[in-house]
Amino acid sequence: MFKKLVATSVATLALGLSGTTVFAQDLNFGIIATESSQQLKQQWQPLLDELNRQTGMKVTAFFAPDYAGVIEGMRFNKVHFAWFGNKSAMEAVDRANGEVFAKVVNVDGTEGYYSHLIVHRDSAIKTLDDVLKNGKNLNFGNGDPNSTSGFLVPSYYVFAKNGVDAKTHFKLTRSANHETNALAVANKQVDVATNNSETLAKLDKTLPEKIKDIRVIWTSPLIASDPIVWRKDLPEATKTKLKNFFLNYAKTNPQEREVMAKMNWSMFKESSNAQLVPIRQLDFFSKRNKIESDTTLSADDRKLRLAEIDKKLAELK
Repeated sequence: MFKKLVATSVATLALGLSGTTVFAQDLNFGIIATESSQQLKQQWQPLLDELNRQTGMKVTAFFAPDYAGVIEGMRFNKVHFAWFGNKSAMEAVDRANGEVFAKVVNVDGTEGYYSHLIVHRDSAIKTLDDVLKNGKNLNFGNGDPNSTSGFLVPSYYVFAKNGVDAKTHFKLTRSANHETNALAVANKQVDVATNNSETLAKLDKTLPEKIKDIRVIWTSPLIASDPIVWRKDLPEATKTKLKNFFLNYAKTNPQEREVMAKMNWSMFKESSNAQLVPIRQLDFFSKRNKIESDTTLSADDRKLRLAEIDKKLAELK
């Protein structure tokens, strides 16, 4: 179903490009599906309205049912800049001519967030070890495959490092966005799910009656804060306008600070593709662990594949 949706989205995007000229001042801003599009639109629209007012550009929010939809939108020039997590930003850089130019800063001034495993507060599951020992009795809510905190980080730190395959470890596994997974845990529809500190902080404001039913049982190392990515082939004048806007937004204006605070952020800060290096390393480490544990590979094939990954890892340093 996922592949069918992506294929349909790609075909639609490709058709939309034929005979169409995209003007530099008419841009689409991609917003990854961390929660419902209605919630995300309420959070981002005031910022986009101000961007349009200050720059004279016409920027429209672009939503998709999953992260892949925004990545593919950028690939086919239907999304010109976007808010991503680090994993999806990496995919956009590699596959969609993207480039990181800014990142968010948290309300407390920190520049990162955490991946979590969460359970219902009444759950008998108390620790990560309980999850690893009792998987066949548990329903698991995994994140979007292009999510940093919902998928990549727990895939490595929770599962790969413990020799566990999340696809086969649980009684039932389903994938959803952060908000849906959190509510599924609160409503006892799944036993354990991935999530992150940003989403839980938002839900504490919007759905406090649900957040009180959620308990964190595992926390990751710090993940770099979310990047803003543009297509590298945007006109330089457009890039200058965008960078000036984002790097100055909410610095002094109280209304702008209020908009950012609703997303648990304080401002934007300049960044680059370099912030993706730790995520690339995690991605390679996860692939390396899968190759090492793949019993279907011959010794020579395994050795060759591991050497290829080690070479790529060395090039990142």
